[in-house]
Amino acid sequence: MGNFTGRGLLLSAEMLVALFVGMTLREYARAFTAAKLGDPTPRLWGRISLRPKAWFEPFGSGLVPGLLSVLWAVQIPVVPAAYAKPAPVDPSYLRRQPRDTVLASAAGPVVNLALVIVAGSMSRLAPLGSDAGLALVVFAYTNAALVVFHLLPIPGLDGARMVALLLPSNVREIYRNFDRYLPLMVLVVLFLIGGFTLTFLDAVAGAICSSAVGANCRLVIGIAG
Repeated sequence: MGNFTGRGLLLSAEMLVALFVGMTLREYARAFTAAKLGDPTPRLWGRISLRPKAWFEPFGSGLVPGLLSVLWAVQIPVVPAAYAKPAPVDPSYLRRQPRDTVLASAAGPVVNLALVIVAGSMSRLAPLGSDAGLALVVFAYTNAALVVFHLLPIPGLDGARMVALLLPSNVREIYRNFDRYLPLMVLVVLFLIGGFTLTFLDAVAGAICSSAVGANCRLVIGIAG
């Protein structure tokens, strides 16, 4: 623990690739779903695209994954996470509320969950202990972490959009407007008071991944703490 190794660098690279693919597909799915439900905003903002430039946010998509990759390189078990620029979805355009807001918010986590299932199923076919099998487990675990992370009730994330539906209208707007402080809140949640949050994220993401893979994902990866 705490030392750079060839295995650690490999795990770090595999985690970053999984984050990149998972974020690209989840953001495309969110924008596409919102547009299909009647909101023209994602199209007008150029978000219905598989180009990372459309969703990349320097802190959430660059610095946070970069810091986590360093920790993974030294095999310190920190749950992978990332977020994009807050999606330009205008609920006033959505035809049926609250159903459409839930559908648009759930699109990203559903895509990441689908990636977990696909990677987990493929890992069962890979030779036990192979590099390919390890890469698939890392991919499944990382996308499982994205599912859980984005369902947290932090303004700017998918979970907060669904929680906002339960709030009175005046409180709802205040709550949503806190998404401008998303970088600060993620910094606090992950790095300053991260003990409980990271333990929770790891436990749930690990359970999801292990169900898909058929083995304890963190033990397979070799970063179980």
